[in-house]
Amino acid sequence: MTTSPSWELAGNFGRAPAIGKTPPVLECVVNVSEGRDRRRIDRLAAAAGTALLDLHTDPDHHRSVLTLAGAEAVRAVAAEAVAVLDLRDHAGAHPRIGVVDVVPFVALEGSTAAEALDARDRFCDWAGTELGVPCFRYGPERTLPEIRRSAFTVLLPDRGPAAPHPTAGAIAVGQRPVLVAYNVWLAEPDVALAKRIAMEVRSPSVRALGLQVGDRVQVSMNLIDPAVTGPGLATDAVAALAPIDGCELVGLVPRWVLDLEPPERWGELDLAEDRTIEARLRR
Repeated sequence: MTTSPSWELAGNFGRAPAIGKTPPVLECVVNVSEGRDRRRIDRLAAAAGTALLDLHTDPDHHRSVLTLAGAEAVRAVAAEAVAVLDLRDHAGAHPRIGVVDVVPFVALEGSTAAEALDARDRFCDWAGTELGVPCFRYGPERTLPEIRRSAFTVLLPDRGPAAPHPTAGAIAVGQRPVLVAYNVWLAEPDVALAKRIAMEVRSPSVRALGLQVGDRVQVSMNLIDPAVTGPGLATDAVAALAPIDGCELVGLVPRWVLDLEPPERWGELDLAEDRTIEARLRR
C-alpha cells in the first residue's frame, strides 16, 4: 500500500522551482509485478525511501502497488525493479506487460494535469534511455486498456526500444485523474459469474474484470470517476447481482472520496481516515 514530511514533491525532476512558486504536488502509483517474495518487495519499498505513502501487496495477483509522493522516487523504484525482477518467471492473476507494469502520475490539490503530464513524459524519456525499457504513454493519447490490447502489435512504444526488454518487458506510463482501485469479493467462487458481473457493472466511470484469485473470485474495478461511482455505489452494483464476501481498497483515496460515503459504511467498504492521501501526507 512509513512516511515522513521530507518528500521531494517537485514534478520537475530535480530542478529548483522558481522563487515564490510552490512545487507541484503529484502522486505516483507504481504497479510492479512482484507480490510474493518479501525480500524483493522490501527492496522496492526501501528504494522509494521517505516518498512511500502506502504499499499494497497481493500474492495471488503477484503484484504490489507503491503509492509515492512526488515524481522523483519512482526512478529509484523502477531501476530496482528492473534489476531484481524477471517477467519470464512471472505468473499471476493480474494482466501485465512488464515488471514495472504501470506508472501513472496524478495531480493532487495544488498541481495541474499539465504538470502531471510533464512528469509522465520526463519519466518516459528517462526509462527508455537509462533503463532501456520501452514505454507506452497513456492519458490524452489513449487509455491503459488500449495499451494492454495493442502493445507491440498495432501500437509501438513512444520511447525506448521497439521490442520488449528481455527481462523487464515494457512500462505503461500515464497521466490520469484520481481513481480508486477497488475489489469486491464474491461469496460464491465462480469466476464465470464474476466475469458476467464485471461486464454488467462496467460504465464510463467503472472499469471491471472478473478474476480468479487463489480459491476466491473477485470483481476487480478501477473507479475512474469516483465522484460519479464511488466505493459504495460500486459495491452495491455488484451486490445487486450476487452475494458478496467483502471489499478491498487498493492503495489510498483522497479525503473527498471518503467524505462522499456515510461514515457508518466505512468499515464495510474497507475505508478509513488513515487510508486517505491527506492522512499519509500529514505523517
